[in-house]
Amino acid sequence: MREIVFDTETTGLDNQADRIIEIGCIELENQFPTGRTLHLFINPDGRKVHPDALAVHGITDAFLADKPAFALVAEEIADFFEGAHYVAHNASFDMGFLNAEFKRIGRPAVAPDLVIDTLALARRRHPMGPNSLDALCRRYGIDNSHRSKHGALLDAELLTDVYIEMLGGRQAALGLSSVETVTVERSVDELIVEIGERPQPLPQRLSAADIEAHTRLIERIGGNALWRKA
Repeated sequence: MREIVFDTETTGLDNQADRIIEIGCIELENQFPTGRTLHLFINPDGRKVHPDALAVHGITDAFLADKPAFALVAEEIADFFEGAHYVAHNASFDMGFLNAEFKRIGRPAVAPDLVIDTLALARRRHPMGPNSLDALCRRYGIDNSHRSKHGALLDAELLTDVYIEMLGGRQAALGLSSVETVTVERSVDELIVEIGERPQPLPQRLSAADIEAHTRLIERIGGNALWRKA
């Protein structure tokens, strides 16, 4: 199965008014990186970077001034994703922006069944959280010390490591790289194991002397001690 793990950086949070300014993509084949990547900076077509967004990713209007508009790189992006599933953390954010960009140039939206949200997957795996990308890196022992600011390709690289770990780790991915991928879905009920009574009770661990000494101790305590009722 072919998947593209990706991340975007944007001018702000509103996918109707704001624009994608960076996209980073990493190709997986049978849950293992192939080495193919796509990394683009994109001119937001007159939309200024919001100060709050600038504080997160550090991409300035001046830096973006000579970058191509989305319409000029849309075909390259679509070709890279062709035939693959889209894997993103909090995918509704990234897909909202990507589909809005596609709509502006007359391309169809990505079908929802092609999208894998690693945040939803993490919440099922770790319901007590936290499940941010940084928190998941800590959980799985993935080094993200070089992540001082968000960056689309860097975040996609970290997410790739996290995603592989959530699917069973790199050893599982290596095993799947040379065989056909088989998906087995099991319900929670199927994973519950009922433990019945032992056919033979365990042998008594206390000797007769131990039991007698305990009885004498309870008698000495006297009164309405809780141990008398046991």
